[in-house]
Amino acid sequence: MKARNFALLMTAALVVYLVLLADRAVALLGTGTPTGIALGIGVFLLPLLGVWIVVVTWRSGMQIQRLSRQLDAEGGLPDVSDLPRRPSGRVDRDAADAWFDQRRAEVEADQGNWRPWYRLAYAYDIAGDRRRARATMRKAIELEAAERK
Repeated sequence: MKARNFALLMTAALVVYLVLLADRAVALLGTGTPTGIALGIGVFLLPLLGVWIVVVTWRSGMQIQRLSRQLDAEGGLPDVSDLPRRPSGRVDRDAADAWFDQRRAEVEADQGNWRPWYRLAYAYDIAGDRRRARATMRKAIELEAAERK
C-alpha cells in the first residue's frame, strides 16, 4: 500500500474518532452540571487539537511532496540505493554517516538554496534522526517558498 493511501486511511479513521469524541463532548455539555460542562469543554478541545494536527501534518506532507517532485524533475533527488544495508534493510550506519557528511558540506557551500537542505533532511532521516530531519526539511520549505516569491 502506498504511503499516501495509508495516510488517507489513517486520517479517515482519525476523523471518525474525532467526530465520536466531539459527540461525547456535546453529551457532557448537555448534562447541565458544572462537572459535565467542564469535562465537555475539555473533551471538546481534543477534537479541535486533533483537527489542527491533521491539517498541519497534511500541509507539511504536501509541501514536501511538491519539493520532491520538483527535485526529481531536476534530477537532484537523493539516491541511496548504492549504500550498503543491514539485514533489516536500513542503511549501514557508517555509510549513512559518510553520506550525511557529504550533504552537510553541500549545505555549507550553498546555505541559501533549498535543494541541499532537502538532501540534508533526507540524510538525517536515513541516519535515524527524525527530529533534525523535520527541522531541516522545514528550512528547505522556507527557502523554497522565499525562492518562489
